Amino acid sequence: MVDRVSSEKRSEIMRSVGTEDTGPELIVRSATHRLGFRFRLHDRKLPGKPDLVLPRWRTVIFVHGCFWHRHEDCKKATTPRSNVDFWKKKFSANITRDVRNREELQRQGWRIVVVWQCEVPSLDAAVQLLRRRLPTRKRKNLANT
Repeated sequence: MVDRVSSEKRSEIMRSVGTEDTGPELIVRSATHRLGFRFRLHDRKLPGKPDLVLPRWRTVIFVHGCFWHRHEDCKKATTPRSNVDFWKKKFSANITRDVRNREELQRQGWRIVVVWQCEVPSLDAAVQLLRRRLPTRKRKNLANT
């Protein structure tokens, strides 16, 4: 299948993809706050600059885009049909970096929660997911959310 836009336009589109304040990240932030947790954002002192850091619980949250971080068996983790070698190297480097960052955080004693883009299509879905994955101490009682 031929790309529908020129290579210059495709490059422009890919450059415009942000790494912070993405839609899924904003949903996870809102859900985390709704559950009573307070957090810091993008702590550059920690490996991988986690999206959310819950220092009190020594927990970090990464909100991964399925495409960029290669969510296994996810329909959003497609591979472009042009420049395949470039994309294979790019994805491989992303996965290697993710593993390295998680291992270093674990060595430092951090609990790691990875939330995939496809897991949080809505705020309600994110709240339910985070209820299962985050520590249970000292959370608000939000049975009605």
